[in-house]
Amino acid sequence: MTLTTRAHAGTITDALRPFNRRPIDTHSAAPYARAMLSAALAALSALLCAALLVAERRESVGARLVTKSLASLAFVAAAVATLVAAGATDSAAGRATLVALVLSLIGDVLLVPSDPRAFLAGLGAFLLAHLAFAGAFLARGVTPTPTLVAALALLPVALFVGRWLLPHVEAAMRAPVVAYMTAISIMVALSVGAAAHTGRADLVIAAIVFFLSDLTVARDRFVAPGFPNRLVGLPLYYAAQIAFALGAA
Repeated sequence: MTLTTRAHAGTITDALRPFNRRPIDTHSAAPYARAMLSAALAALSALLCAALLVAERRESVGARLVTKSLASLAFVAAAVATLVAAGATDSAAGRATLVALVLSLIGDVLLVPSDPRAFLAGLGAFLLAHLAFAGAFLARGVTPTPTLVAALALLPVALFVGRWLLPHVEAAMRAPVVAYMTAISIMVALSVGAAAHTGRADLVIAAIVFFLSDLTVARDRFVAPGFPNRLVGLPLYYAAQIAFALGAA
């Protein structure tokens, strides 16, 4: 080897030495991996929703229970992964959102049987879920004026829905249904205020989509039962819950 060749080799070795000595930072990849896990769990929830639609079409109670439980468990897990990835496990808004999603999971399971008592219990679980979502919005902060405007805009909507729905609801269920309608309307109004305060449009979009999905549940349970209600409503519902899960932080 000539002196020139040795000089070039030494120069290349010196240039590469800092890279050879630099340790691999495994911690920097962890948040990305957790975020990918959140996305994967959200995708799994969507796929299981598709499987649930097949079970609904076939009217298989067992398959409905399994697919619905797993689909909802997946969006709860996605929320946990989102909070961990963002380092927001101590966030009041994040915890309230997680509580809301767990209550929704419980409500989903209770709504599978055709038993009226199970339906009432499921309605109660979802009412509490909407109050928890409302708490999450309050924890994020809400701007009063948009919240008030949204509440005033929702009032005629709620009255219209009540006029359409309540004549089909048996007397014993009317008070719980009205309480539920009030809770979800408050939740949607607060989502507008939270979106105005934080600049996060995903909050109000998820809330409105949830509201729309509940109309299909009401139609299916009280007005005109049938698979088309679930064909429209279930994708809307899981889209809303996945949005809440991915935005939990």
